[in-house]
Amino acid sequence: MSALLQSLSNDLAQAVEAAGQAVVAVHARRRIPASGVHWRPGVVVATHHTIRRDDDISVTLPDGTRVPATLAGRDPSTDLAVLKLAAPGVATATLHDGMPKIGELVLALGRPGPSLTASWGVVSSVDGPWRTWQGGDLDALVRLDVAIYDGFSGGPLINAAGAVLGINSSALARGAGVAIPVRTVERVVAELLERGTIRRAYLGIGMQPVRLPQSLVTKLKLTSDVALLVVSLESGGPADQGGLLLGDVLLEIDGAALSDPGDLLAHLGPDRIGQSVATRVIRGGQAKTITVTVGERPRSRAA
Repeated sequence: MSALLQSLSNDLAQAVEAAGQAVVAVHARRRIPASGVHWRPGVVVATHHTIRRDDDISVTLPDGTRVPATLAGRDPSTDLAVLKLAAPGVATATLHDGMPKIGELVLALGRPGPSLTASWGVVSSVDGPWRTWQGGDLDALVRLDVAIYDGFSGGPLINAAGAVLGINSSALARGAGVAIPVRTVERVVAELLERGTIRRAYLGIGMQPVRLPQSLVTKLKLTSDVALLVVSLESGGPADQGGLLLGDVLLEIDGAALSDPGDLLAHLGPDRIGQSVATRVIRGGQAKTITVTVGERPRSRAA
């Protein structure tokens, strides 16, 4: 048994050493640095919430060299940021495209300073796809029974072979460490490198669920007694231009019933920007259909 444990210990140490060659320290906030992963040549993936400034950013490489970096883009909704730097000869991460498995032995790496640090545990759950509280889409919600120490956000979650399973974040789920899967990171990185931001569709409304009187449900032959009340409307926004009004009750979008704000967000992917959607609403006790052209959400908008 001791020989098996020693073999496992050696294997994990070798995995950490190998994967650590692509882990960097990111200096973009006060106090201790955060971590990042040299994802592809000249491109470092980090977490949005640890990048507190847009310039005067630097990165400490595994050999201790400190080099300047520029912010290529960030996406608060998935807590990802991309930095560009000139670092020839630095190892890039080995990526594992598949999803982690529940119970899989994993390690979280960080470089909150000149030295590499690590913690280990297991994947506690894998659910999804999952939408973050800011509207970002993750291919899965990967919860970890692993200590994510201060400065670990932006570092990699690796398997026992040293391949990266995702990017660790302490900001997406309160009270629990989360890993952003490789597939999500790849998608976000590609768009940030191309555009500097992530396109998000929006209508420009604030909503809250409301329960409808049974008499109205019966009169309009509705399948649910819960819908969405429009409680705010952005002046000049897509919904305002399309003719929606404060106090309208949203029943459906393109025929899909709405009972929670997340239902609407699920139908507003980036591919819908510029397209028309049919919204069925209750206004003055009567149902009517209003066509709205989906807009691109400005960076400052949360809904």
